[in-house]
Amino acid sequence: MPGPVAFIRNAPLGTRMTVRKRIAGGFTDAVGYLRECNDGECVVETRRGLVAIRLDDVTAAKAVPPPSRRRAPPG
Repeated sequence: MPGPVAFIRNAPLGTRMTVRKRIAGGFTDAVGYLRECNDGECVVETRRGLVAIRLDDVTAAKAVPPPSRRRAPPG
């Protein structure tokens, strides 16, 4: 089974994924679409915008299904 960085490097651009990275005091996740990947970082497009993630900080990554459709409020 490939490690998380190998998974990211081999995933086709546009793959929806979650990427966990180390931050001061713990971890954080970015969930979105892989838009770019090079030797040092990957870029994931999340709901809040583009997130650049250093591959040295990645601790986990996997593909995730498309988001569920949001329901319209009753009324």
